[in-house]
Amino acid sequence: MEGKQFELGDVVQMKKAHPCGTNEWELLRLGMDIRIKCVKCGRSVMLPRREFERNMRKVLRSKGGES
Repeated sequence: MEGKQFELGDVVQMKKAHPCGTNEWELLRLGMDIRIKCVKCGRSVMLPRREFERNMRKVLRSKGGES
C-alpha cells in the first residue's frame, strides 16, 4: 500500500470538520507526529502519523505548486 503524498506547508482536507466549521488544515511539522493548524481559526493540533494518514482525505493546495 502506497502512502499518501504530502509535504510541509500543504493544505489538506480531513474527514471530520473542526468545531469552528472548516476541515482545511495546514501542515506545520512532519515526522512520527504531525502538527496541523486550522486554516480558519489558527488552532494547532498534533497527531500521530498513522492517525493523520487515516483521517486525511486529500491535498487541497500544495506549497510546491503540484498536487
